[in-house]
Amino acid sequence: MQVSRLYHSAVQQIAECHYSAAQKQAWSAAPRSAYHWHKRLTRTAAWLMVDTEQYVGEHWLCVGFINVETHFHSRGYIDSLYVLPEYQGKGLAKTLYQTVERWALQTGVNRLSVDASRLSHALFTSQGFNLHHRRYQEKCGQVFQAFYLSKTLS
Repeated sequence: MQVSRLYHSAVQQIAECHYSAAQKQAWSAAPRSAYHWHKRLTRTAAWLMVDTEQYVGEHWLCVGFINVETHFHSRGYIDSLYVLPEYQGKGLAKTLYQTVERWALQTGVNRLSVDASRLSHALFTSQGFNLHHRRYQEKCGQVFQAFYLSKTLS
């Protein structure tokens, strides 16, 4: 359930100069069920980053996560990358991404791709991703622009 709250909090705390209140509401109106996130993350390769000095119940606080599609047609597609707002700006997203890149190289995934948001676009381009084209997605009547980026690994 921590992943669900992290995702929702990260979306809702985005400054409105990047995404409007209506867009943030369409993106994540409320935390999704634990079942949703369990299903989503167990069907992909996923990494969680935890703060070993903070507890939520009996578990360390999850401060970030990333997951990558592993199925044939979308193999190497980065599905999600989120960091708790109070942990942002500390290099955690970069560390999570670099963990995925090491995993990809070790497992023979030779290309990573992502539909980056306006906020994550800079992170991925700084890691060597190239822009292929812009994409638009509609959620609950709101249109979101994404940047389809990829990186060939060697």
